[in-house]
Amino acid sequence: MSRKQARDFHPEALKLFDQYVHGQLSRRGFLQQAGRYTAAGIGAEALLQALSPNFAEAQQVPPDDKRLWTAYVEYPSPDGYGKLRGYLVKPAKVSGKLPVVLVAHENRGLNPHIEDIARRVALANFIAFAPDALFPLGGYPGDEDKAREAFTKLDQTKTRADFIAAAKQLKAFPDGNGKLGVVGFCYGGGVANYLATQLPDLAAAVPFYGAQPPADTVAAIKAPLLLQYAEADERINAGWPAYETALKASKVNYQAYIYPGVQHGFNNDTTPRYDAAAAKLAWDRTIAFFEQHLRA
Repeated sequence: MSRKQARDFHPEALKLFDQYVHGQLSRRGFLQQAGRYTAAGIGAEALLQALSPNFAEAQQVPPDDKRLWTAYVEYPSPDGYGKLRGYLVKPAKVSGKLPVVLVAHENRGLNPHIEDIARRVALANFIAFAPDALFPLGGYPGDEDKAREAFTKLDQTKTRADFIAAAKQLKAFPDGNGKLGVVGFCYGGGVANYLATQLPDLAAAVPFYGAQPPADTVAAIKAPLLLQYAEADERINAGWPAYETALKASKVNYQAYIYPGVQHGFNNDTTPRYDAAAAKLAWDRTIAFFEQHLRA
């Protein structure tokens, strides 16, 4: 059976799914409203299942890939939850010190998709580290609905401090070359934007469809930014004009791309919102950006 794509679903159903994924609509609310946009013979439950992640289908790099070394490691976060855990991935054969990339997850914690992203980063000859913000609550629970529910229970002040602690640990990582970049998706895109305002020594940041930081914090950004947006993403794009104005006013070094016709989450190849062409272009730009700013 061919893989479903965004165009196979009613645009309003995609909007409802986005609201559901980001906590603006309950599961019951989605099911009640989505029935209006289902095809004949397909119920709202089947629609939700069709839109939900399929990790096995999308995996690009197996966890046991012999080209990589992987481990789960813990690190202290005294200003956050005290201790956090993350997924560390390095090329199996390393010559010299490598740049380090922090991979910030979506609002479901360190799920199999984000681990796969970290492995993709490492295959591009970087050291990748993906923290799990849900670790203080037991870690990613293996179920997207439970993960989403747990995420709402996090103290975001502590969670942001945990990401800052991770960045500082990685900046001093003994195998690293002293250059740190961050790439984040959805919630993690917002984390990437936030870290850029907090870390003057951050070398590069690539937020994918992430919430923008407050305008009065933008002047603190020293890192070059590569901003990736989806055209059909009204929720996130509403904050772009003010962010762009603040970036220009503060003379921040940035590039911004809005990929035409694609949905929020277009890089996430576990769901039908994935757009292969846009995702490849955005990923190629991401790796090239890190090559430019983290290797020198």
